[in-house]
Amino acid sequence: MEQEQLICVEGVTKTFRLSRKQQKSENTLKKEIVAVNNLSFTANRGEIFGLLGPNGAGKTTTLRMLATLIAPDSGDAFIDGLSVVNTPEKVRAKIGFLTSELKLEDFFTPNYIYDFFSNLYGIDKEVAMARKKALFERFGIQKFAEVKIANLSTGMKQKSSLVVSLVHDPDIIIFDEPTNGLDVLTARTVTDYLQELRDAGKTIILSTHIFSLVEKLCDRVGIIINGQMTNCGTLAEICDGKSLEDRFFEIYKEKIGGQE
Repeated sequence: MEQEQLICVEGVTKTFRLSRKQQKSENTLKKEIVAVNNLSFTANRGEIFGLLGPNGAGKTTTLRMLATLIAPDSGDAFIDGLSVVNTPEKVRAKIGFLTSELKLEDFFTPNYIYDFFSNLYGIDKEVAMARKKALFERFGIQKFAEVKIANLSTGMKQKSSLVVSLVHDPDIIIFDEPTNGLDVLTARTVTDYLQELRDAGKTIILSTHIFSLVEKLCDRVGIIINGQMTNCGTLAEICDGKSLEDRFFEIYKEKIGGQE
């Protein structure tokens, strides 16, 4: 039975200009850097697709393009058939996006922020209240619902951000380093919930540099190095009987060695 592709990335490229400060910190005379270079992949309904690569590989830039926060210089990506280039507003209604860069306003409370985004998405009040109750209970937010964001722990801030990103119950969810900076208990809560979302038929794309997270969660994975997709497939297809970590470093050495 052929799987339904909900995300189709077709040759996206993104280049950034470097400031003098960035040139100095990178020890380069280049005025531009290609963050993502002709990248293509697909993700199917009801699967978790991982983008695995080192810091600076282009993972975050890729996810930001999928979330329509930045536009590709060339190429396109289609979210449930909708172009991120031509119909970004419609794409945003289809997705949930969570990044460690998402900063909730310190002055507000989880209750207020959840209600604000529910209203923003035009969600029926009764539906929004029932969903908030379920999510707050699931992540232990209820007793902190009226505590200002500034006074919450890092883990509780992350869980509040997660809940806000799912307020409209999207079918497609994009997570950038979903467990970054979390303690082991909070990280386990988040990874368990990602599996529940996948089992409920959601399509999830996540970026990470953590091998164990990919092995635990991902149905398929794309290895991205220097903005390019080097390998893509199931863990069995990529690893060929080796551990993911060992296979990754083999691929990395081949890629970097070929550029020297």
